[in-house]
Amino acid sequence: MNERRELDRYEKTMQSDNLMKEGKARFLEEMHKQIREMERLLDRMEESFDGPLPAQLYRYAHTLKGSAPVFGFAGVGAAAGRLADEWEWTLDGAATGPSVGECVANGRTSLMQLKMEWSVLQRQLLAGEPNEHGPRQYGAARADKLLVVDDDDVLRSFLVRRLELDGYAVDEAECVEAAKQKLRENAYDLILLDLMLFPQSGYELFDYLKEDPSLKWVPLIVLSARSDVRDKVRCLMLGANDYVTKPFEYDELAARIYNLLSRTKNFEQLAFRDPLTGAFNRRYFDHQLELELQRLARYPAPISIAFLDIDRFKQVNDTYGHAVGDLVLQGLAHLVQQQLRPTDFVARFGGEEFVAVMPNTTGGQAARLMEDALELARRQPIAQHEGLSIRVTFSCGVAEWPAGLPAKQWLALADEAMYRAKQEGRDRVVLAGGSPEAAIRPAPDDRTKPKRVLVTDDDGILRSILAARLKKLSVDVTEAADGEEALRYLTEHDVDLCILDGVMPKLDGFEVLKRLKADPDGRLRRPKVLMLSGKKREEDVAAALRLGADDYMSKPFSLVELELRVSRLLETEPQP
Repeated sequence: MNERRELDRYEKTMQSDNLMKEGKARFLEEMHKQIREMERLLDRMEESFDGPLPAQLYRYAHTLKGSAPVFGFAGVGAAAGRLADEWEWTLDGAATGPSVGECVANGRTSLMQLKMEWSVLQRQLLAGEPNEHGPRQYGAARADKLLVVDDDDVLRSFLVRRLELDGYAVDEAECVEAAKQKLRENAYDLILLDLMLFPQSGYELFDYLKEDPSLKWVPLIVLSARSDVRDKVRCLMLGANDYVTKPFEYDELAARIYNLLSRTKNFEQLAFRDPLTGAFNRRYFDHQLELELQRLARYPAPISIAFLDIDRFKQVNDTYGHAVGDLVLQGLAHLVQQQLRPTDFVARFGGEEFVAVMPNTTGGQAARLMEDALELARRQPIAQHEGLSIRVTFSCGVAEWPAGLPAKQWLALADEAMYRAKQEGRDRVVLAGGSPEAAIRPAPDDRTKPKRVLVTDDDGILRSILAARLKKLSVDVTEAADGEEALRYLTEHDVDLCILDGVMPKLDGFEVLKRLKADPDGRLRRPKVLMLSGKKREEDVAAALRLGADDYMSKPFSLVELELRVSRLLETEPQP
C-alpha cells in the first residue's frame, strides 16, 4: 500500500515537472515574440510618440513582470518590472515629462536586459533537452578559463552566465584594480576587456599586461561601445588580438573566443609541447621558469620544483619494446599533470625525466603532491598493452626556491635530491635539504592540507574531465576505475569526498555504499559520498540516500552544478 502511494506521488511529481518544463518553453517562446513587438514599438515611437504606442509597451512589460516569477524566472520579472515602472505614466494618459529621446533610450536599455535574460534562459532550456545534433557549445570539453572585465554589471553577469553555459570557467572583475588582483591569483587562457571602465580606463590594463612577461601572451579581446577606427588601431597596436564593438551578438563573440583559443592552443602545441607525451618541452620549461622568477621579484611567494625520473625505465624498453616505453612516458606525464593544479605545469626534460613547477607552493607541500602522484602510480597501471598492465614507479627530488638563487642552480638542487632518492632505493620523494620522511608526512596539525576527492567511474574520459574540473577547487583528486579499486584505496587513505558512479563492472556504486555502511571491522575510512548515476528513478535515489550517500546527481549533469555540490559537501568534515 505504501509502495503504491509512493509510486502515485512519484508519478504526480513527474507530471508536475513535465508541465512546468512545457510551461517554461511556452513562456520563453511567447516572451521572444513580445520582445520583438516591443522593439517594433520603440522604433515607431522614434518616428511618432503620439497615440497608444507607449501604453502598449507598458502592457507588454507589465504582463512579463507578473508571469515570469511563476516559472522561476526572477531576473526576467525584475527587468520587466523596471521597464514597466519607466512607462507607468501612460496609465493616466498624461504627457511624458522626459524627452522622447530619453524615454526611448531608457526603454531600449531595459529591453536589452530582457533580451539577455531570454538568451541565457533559452540556452539553459536547450542544454537540458537532447536533440539530434545536441546543443551548440563552443567551449564544452575545454578547460579554458576566462576573465571578463567590465563595469556594466548587467552585461558582465550575462557574459559570465553564457560563457559558463558554453563550458568555460569564468571569473569577473568590475574595474582595473580588481582585474589585476585576479590576474595575480589565477592563470587565464583569455581576457575580455571593456575599454570604458571607471575610475581607470581599460587602457591601463594594457600596460600592466605588457609589463608582466607571464601575462603579455594571454589572448585579449577588447569590448567597446566606441567604433572609431583610431581606437581599434590603438588597441591592436598595443597587443589586443581582437576588437568587438558594442552592441554585439553573443554568438559572434563566442565564435571569436573559440577561434582565438583554438589558434592559440594549436600554436602552443607546435611550439611548446613534447609531441610524444603532450607535456611541455624543454624550450617552454626554460622560458617559463625565468618568467616565474621575474614574477617573484615583483610579488614574492614560495615556489617549488620537482625533478622526476622513471625507475628502471631501460628494463621496460628491454622487456616490452620502445613502443610500450612510449606508452609509459605518456601515462606518467598524464598522471603527474592530473595531480597538479591548473597553475602548475609539467615538462619533459629529456628521456624518461620530467620536471614540475609549482608556484605558490612550499617545498613540503610540493613533496606531498609528488608523493600522492607516486602513490597513484603504485596502485594503478601506468599503461596497458595487449592485455598486459604495465606498472612503474619514479624517484623524485623536490626543491623550494631560495630567494636570489639562479634558475640553473635551483634545478641542480632538485636534481641532486632526485639522485639521493635513487641511491636510497628508488620509489620515493626526497626534499632537498631535508629527509624524505619530513617531505612526505605532514604534521598532524597541518591545516593547509587540501581536501581529497576520490573520483570513481569506469568511464576513463569522464573520470579525467571530472578530475581536471575539480582541481580548480584546490582539492587533491584521485581516480579509481571501479568499486573494488575504490574500496582498496579507502582502506589505506583518508578521503573527504567520494564521487561514485552508480553503474560499474565488478562492483557497482550501490554495493560500495553497502560495504561502507556495513564495514564490521572498521577498516574502511568513511568519506562523504556524492553518487552520479544514469538511474533517475525515485526509488534509486531513495536507495542511494538510504545506504548513506550524502547527495545524488543523475547523468547527464552540469559541471557547474557538480562544482557547487562538491563545494557544499566539502564545507564540513566528513562523518566518521
